[in-house]
Amino acid sequence: MQTIQPQPNSTEENEIVLGTGMGPLKFGATQDQVRALMGEPEEIEESEEDDEFEHQAWNYLEEGYSLYFDREDDYRLSCIETDHPGLRIFGQPIHGKSVEEIQELMRQNGLESTEVERMDTGETRLSYEKEMIDLYFDEDQLQFVNFGVFISDDLEVQWPS
Repeated sequence: MQTIQPQPNSTEENEIVLGTGMGPLKFGATQDQVRALMGEPEEIEESEEDDEFEHQAWNYLEEGYSLYFDREDDYRLSCIETDHPGLRIFGQPIHGKSVEEIQELMRQNGLESTEVERMDTGETRLSYEKEMIDLYFDEDQLQFVNFGVFISDDLEVQWPS
């Protein structure tokens, strides 16, 4: 008998739901909605002029989150980067796991990685392009994750309902 994982309803849970968000942080949320959930960010970074996408990054340094809002999407939440130690996906804790352990967890949930790349900085990046998630490892331990709203093949943003 298959048990259904209840979806957590607080950021304390740090449960990544691919294409949707994390805990109560849902892709498509306005800056006001995020501020109501998270409070004021410790810093707000504006993208560089030569960046491909104009955006703001709201950094919650103490909690270990950076939240990205793209200008093109009316500054709605479109991407989350986090190194929170309580990070979970598919109900499983993942912080500190190896590349192989993460690949196995993803495979068990029907996902195959599209790329494993050794970065110039010495980190390893594991990418699931269709699922819009990149996982970064240092010395074969997961350090942080960057994930975003799904994008269709014709580059349309797929906001969660």
